[in-house]
Amino acid sequence: MPRGDKSSYTNRQKRMAEHIEEGYEKRGIGEREAERRAWATVNKETHGGQKTGSGVGKTEDHAPARKGGRKGGAAAARRPAAARSAAAKKAAATRKRNAAKTGAAKKSAARPIRSDSRR
Repeated sequence: MPRGDKSSYTNRQKRMAEHIEEGYEKRGIGEREAERRAWATVNKETHGGQKTGSGVGKTEDHAPARKGGRKGGAAAARRPAAARSAAAKKAAATRKRNAAKTGAAKKSAARPIRSDSRR
């Protein structure tokens, strides 16, 4: 089966991907990127093609579908790549700084080790 072949997907999975793709395009994502993200979401949610084989009967995970709305959209797509990159670097620096703060606080809040061992 060549890469990108969708014959192992059910009609329901194909409809899901189409619907997700339309949602991405409505938010300003390009057609090819929207299709890529849509199939990635379907794969993550339904665990791959379910027409035959081991994918049949697995429970669905709806977390990826919920995540999509928080990932950005038309506003993020309109911003230049440099601006998005700068924002990502700033966020990473903030997370690193906050992690260092909480790491120091956790160390000081740890219980002291007793010198006398009670067994």
